[in-house]
Amino acid sequence: MNLTLQPVVMAGGSGTRLWPLSRASHPKQFLALAGPATLFQQAVQRLQALATATIDVRPPIVVGNEEHRFLVLDQLRQVAVEPTAVLLEPAGRNTAPALTLAALQAQDQGADPVLVVTPADQTVGDAAAFTAALQRAAALAGEQAIVILGIQPDRPETGYGYIRCEGDRVAAFVEKPDAATAAGYLAKGGYFWNSGMFVLRASVWLSALERFRPDILDATRTAWKAARRDGVFVRPDAAAFHQVPSESVDVAVLERCPDSGQALQMVPLNAGWNDLGAWNAVWQVAAQDGDGNAIVGDAVLHDSHNTLVHASGRLVGVVGLDNVVVIETPDAVLVADRERCQDVKHVVGRLGQDRRTEHTLHRKVHRPWGWYDSIDEGPRHQVKRILVKPGASLSLQMHHHRAEHWIVVTGTAEVTCGDKKILLTENQSTYIPLGEVHRLTNPGKVPLEIIEVQSGAYLGEDDIVRFEDSYGRTSS
Repeated sequence: MNLTLQPVVMAGGSGTRLWPLSRASHPKQFLALAGPATLFQQAVQRLQALATATIDVRPPIVVGNEEHRFLVLDQLRQVAVEPTAVLLEPAGRNTAPALTLAALQAQDQGADPVLVVTPADQTVGDAAAFTAALQRAAALAGEQAIVILGIQPDRPETGYGYIRCEGDRVAAFVEKPDAATAAGYLAKGGYFWNSGMFVLRASVWLSALERFRPDILDATRTAWKAARRDGVFVRPDAAAFHQVPSESVDVAVLERCPDSGQALQMVPLNAGWNDLGAWNAVWQVAAQDGDGNAIVGDAVLHDSHNTLVHASGRLVGVVGLDNVVVIETPDAVLVADRERCQDVKHVVGRLGQDRRTEHTLHRKVHRPWGWYDSIDEGPRHQVKRILVKPGASLSLQMHHHRAEHWIVVTGTAEVTCGDKKILLTENQSTYIPLGEVHRLTNPGKVPLEIIEVQSGAYLGEDDIVRFEDSYGRTSS
């Protein structure tokens, strides 16, 4: 019998413990931290590889948020995958409502596929072992089972939740233990790390949720029935979704199964798995030299051991450090004890309290049309590098508080300024007066790069009034 699998990729996390590389506007799942592909792309490609002569794999359903919708599409296109749908949560409500949205989307397609659910921020070293384990889990789920993937532990890890198993049956879920308890689990056996990956039919999930948490199911269905569709984007009703209780899949359903008679099975996964939850995990999966050092970018280390250095744009020198993490970006540097990387979240929390932009944005900010990099600023000026993709266009807009000078570095620019439209090529420039309606378009087949010099009393990104926009964005 043929089996239809529906991959579901949960891509809504914030990744605060991988700051300063991961930020709210560009979190870790969209970064290439372990190989040339991003973690999100790796997750999608791993699930597409499950197809066999008897297993049909649909294009993925991605669950994320509005701010990252164009990152999702761009990264899927880079790996030549067209999604079944991108479900945009109006607010973060944890994984149970997210999975419910995916199950409702899957059933709207007129079938009851097996959902293969994975976070978007994990790595796997052994692709063949991963595929074999997931195919086994899918076969069990095809017979109405709920299946969770358990990771065979190789160390007394305190950063993960555990599953206690009796054979292939899940007997209990265990919260993150202290070091002594984790060591006891490892010595005793029968305990597995909770991978956050699970496999079950859409109908099985909805039935289990109706049994254990009907309030979540009813509220999510209400938001789903009023959803708006825009191509592959599906937006549940915002007001209704804000009323959905926030709960994880584990707490809402899975942890209730062992005591309720609902069968919950575990398939072991021994495939070099890592969830890259903090910089220490990145060091663990990275290539290391003879001293245990892992280096990304331009760095020189002397008399240092078991240290991770990630240099984004500048030379980093490290002398006499052991078990340290050094992460350099254009606007922030993190130096941390490798064993205390979980505490980076406290730095991020402080940045949020202080309303600092480094909490949310990189200096280089990605937009659906390309990106901009703020390379210099002062009290009444700011200088940006701007790249516009071929065929892309910024919104038709105006600013109340700033004027702009544009200089073309490479490519061809089509500039709308007031009622005039001109073409500019390399080394040519133009001026956009304060308050003038304008637009920048790349009509060519190669990227357009310009230097923009802003001047005025206020230079914030919220000083934009949009009149037309190709990407559905509204005025700030």
